[in-house]
Amino acid sequence: MTFPNRLTLARLLLTALFVMAMELSFSWNQTIALVIFLLAILTDYLDGLLARRWHLITNFGKLMDPIADKILSTSAFILLVAYAAIPAWAVIIVIGREFLITGLRLLAGGKGIILPAEKLGKHKTAWQMATILFFLVLLALPEWIQKPSWWHGLWIYGGNALIAITVILTLYSGFGYLHKNRSLLLSD
Repeated sequence: MTFPNRLTLARLLLTALFVMAMELSFSWNQTIALVIFLLAILTDYLDGLLARRWHLITNFGKLMDPIADKILSTSAFILLVAYAAIPAWAVIIVIGREFLITGLRLLAGGKGIILPAEKLGKHKTAWQMATILFFLVLLALPEWIQKPSWWHGLWIYGGNALIAITVILTLYSGFGYLHKNRSLLLSD
């Protein structure tokens, strides 16, 4: 197994640790969850970079990298619903899109076709991660300092802006991906 593929698998382990840190109540759990999430994002950046640089692009990586991303991001989105950070309807849109695209990839794989992630999908992922990081930082901030007076306003207004961008990009990239690969859907 290549090193980039090992990084992809490490992201799955980091996701489990992230969920545990978010769910268990102990000192500095939000900060630890934030650090773990940042490490997981780093593995995402590095696995693709190293696979391209070292010419180690594999079918496993093409398939598992986006799946590991989806598991990380959807886990975080689901957890953030419990903190009233992100409304459930927005998370349903995000997860629904991920299931549809994963289903399309499985359909393509059954026909011997590997559908890699596209540039717009990568932008969508970047905005999703930025939205998650925004809320994780705000959740961890009271562990570092007394909650500032601007915290609530930033949570509401900054959060709503990021959620709107994320949902729009999620829908746009999902419909675009389905449209581009509609021949796979129409051929059955």
